[in-house]
Amino acid sequence: MTFHHKAYQLERRVSTHLIHSQSQLESNLLLKQLSISGQIDDARQVFDEMPSRDEFSWNTMIAAYANSGRVAEARQVFDAAPSKTAVTWSTLISGYCRSECPSEAFRLFWHMQLEGERPSLYTLGSLLRLCSKLGFLQRGEMVHGYMVKTRFDSNVDVVTGLLDMYAKCKRIFEAECLFESLRDRRNHVVWTVMLTGYSQNGDGFKAMEFFRHMRAQGVESNQFTFPSVLTASASVLALSFGAQVHGCIVHSGFGPNVFVQSALVDVYVKCGDHVSARKVLRSMEVDDVVSWNSMIVGCVRQGFIREALSLFRELRSREMRIDDYTYPSVLNSFAALKEAKNAVAVHCLIVKTGFDVYQLVGNALVDMYAKLGNIESAVEMFRHMPDKDVISWTSLVAGYVQNGSHEKALKLFCEMRDAEIYPDQFVIASILSACAELTLLEFGQQIHANYIKSGLQASLSVDNSFVTMYAKCGCLEEAHRVFYSMQAQNVITWTALIVGYAQNGRGKESLEFYDQMLATGTQPDFITFIGLLFACSHAGLLEKGQYYFDSMNRVYGIKPGPKHYACMIDLLGSSGKLNEAEALVDQMAVEPDGTVWKALLAACRVHGKIELGERAAENLFILEPKNAVPYVQLSNMYSAAGRWEDAARIRRLMKSKGILKEPGCSWIEMNGQVHTFMSEDRGHSWTTEVYFKIDEIMMFIKEAGYVPDMNFALHDMDKEGKELGLAYHSEKLAVAFGLLTTSPGAPIRIFKNLRVCGDCHNAMKYISQEVHLVTVYRCWWGINWLVCGCTLQR
Repeated sequence: MTFHHKAYQLERRVSTHLIHSQSQLESNLLLKQLSISGQIDDARQVFDEMPSRDEFSWNTMIAAYANSGRVAEARQVFDAAPSKTAVTWSTLISGYCRSECPSEAFRLFWHMQLEGERPSLYTLGSLLRLCSKLGFLQRGEMVHGYMVKTRFDSNVDVVTGLLDMYAKCKRIFEAECLFESLRDRRNHVVWTVMLTGYSQNGDGFKAMEFFRHMRAQGVESNQFTFPSVLTASASVLALSFGAQVHGCIVHSGFGPNVFVQSALVDVYVKCGDHVSARKVLRSMEVDDVVSWNSMIVGCVRQGFIREALSLFRELRSREMRIDDYTYPSVLNSFAALKEAKNAVAVHCLIVKTGFDVYQLVGNALVDMYAKLGNIESAVEMFRHMPDKDVISWTSLVAGYVQNGSHEKALKLFCEMRDAEIYPDQFVIASILSACAELTLLEFGQQIHANYIKSGLQASLSVDNSFVTMYAKCGCLEEAHRVFYSMQAQNVITWTALIVGYAQNGRGKESLEFYDQMLATGTQPDFITFIGLLFACSHAGLLEKGQYYFDSMNRVYGIKPGPKHYACMIDLLGSSGKLNEAEALVDQMAVEPDGTVWKALLAACRVHGKIELGERAAENLFILEPKNAVPYVQLSNMYSAAGRWEDAARIRRLMKSKGILKEPGCSWIEMNGQVHTFMSEDRGHSWTTEVYFKIDEIMMFIKEAGYVPDMNFALHDMDKEGKELGLAYHSEKLAVAFGLLTTSPGAPIRIFKNLRVCGDCHNAMKYISQEVHLVTVYRCWWGINWLVCGCTLQR
């Protein structure tokens, strides 16, 4: 036994002897001192060894356990107490409130009254603070009712607690009524609580006006008033008002207060005054991580990414204690700058400091890796998170969508629903993007139905996603209906509809929507003009297209990008003006990218301009060396011209470089299942029926005047073989399957991953006219997101 241990044992024996020899009063004093100093176990030993215990002893021991969060042990002592007064009940209720155990707290509150004990102001205050913190409006109203019945509602302190409860439960009208009821009894606490209520409920202007009224009444502000009014100023970006409040702070002597200084940093940085924010930050006598976090977050939100990272490095050099609010902004910065190496280094620091288990940090890590394109690390981080909320799931779903893994996004969304995580507006917008890209109309409709049933608040982002999804799936009527049901539209909404009509072959209507958009005062953006130019290209409106292209920079100050030039080249090419298209490429203000050369190559393919096509293909060989499109297009041009040796040479070159052509496929969604077809595909379970049907269709439309276009038969064979090759293209097989499985009069929607050949395009017109079904057809163009399609109506 060590010397220190022997000394401790001797001290305990002396203490025990003193307990037995001292008076009841002295024992209670010792018990109280140990409880206040946090020596709960020692207090319990003193309590157990007391020869006799009075009401004070029992209440002190209960309070010691309750105040330290050990409510289970407090309850045991409470149950063992021989008699219970109002103080005894209130002490335990307060402990449950402090530990956020509402069920137990209110159960004791009602039981206390049944036992004939009357709750005190202290009891009611504890219950109201609990309701305020947890947002329990109904229970708070019950306490209010009890106060009215027992006439406690005349006490200023209790009414202040009620006012705070209603404000935090977003019932600001009731809070205002209570405030008015106090009239001449209002103190600075009442004023501050009411001002804070306005600020917390998002009414920044009213909070600012209330502060002015408070000052006019001569009510002094304190370290709680100033942060609330500064928060209100920041919420409405009222920099001038915030600066005036700063002057009041200095005049009243609260300048050095850390909470006030933190609020000042926040208001300046949110209002974009980084110079003043830095001055306040540098003037702080004590380094406060909350203030530094505010500064870092503000820099990130306003695009000052480098400055945010510089502050983070300085924060570390000062050896300040970093918390779980610091890391998310830093991780967002790395994602914005695409700095994967530094991001991994900070992740290591997070693991080392133990913050990887924090939900906020975990969500930021998932989001960061997804934005960096490292979806594998994002998934691994997500799978290892101990607790996942809707933000965790949303981050990964959005990550899959951003990285083009749309099917995985849908599967994860289904997992999320199975885990009983209710989606919010952000994840719904992301999953609708996946539905749009995969053209899963039925799944998108299910999302729409669930969104309506969920009762979620209307969201402009979600509504825009619905418009885009329906438009890309060929349901223009639904897109139109969603558009006009929206409370407000922005440029994204109008652009979605403009592009949607253009994609579905209704270019003139697309341009009409543009005119309507301008009439509302909405200014077009970069994407709007892509949709307009595409609409002009599809409708053959060369002059209109040229006008929109010229007006971009001249009227709206938007410099054309490669996609705009690609649309313009496609428009010129479709109009047969290949020389003008080549001249435009040579005059481009930006370096031509792959989309531009692919547009030119496609135009050369249509018009058989082999020499210009060779130039476009050669540029694509350099810009996109692994892309099969230029090889296939050039080979097809040679084949169409009968230059079979050159076609074979290009295909050998493609093979020698290990470049694989993406096989063309068409698909149709039927009863929630996607059926996919490839050219001359015989792997489908309905193969016999499909081929019989396509032969029947070809005979039928030939009688109506259809003539196969041999320019799209690219194999060196006889006429009959070429006709069969054209008849069994994937899109025609999908149409045949649609005719076999779709009820009469219902639209058939066929989708394809590559551009539709001219022969199939022509055949679809005859099918629509002669078979009396509306066929909505859609095909992918060279631009990643832009779709070339046509709506064929009977």
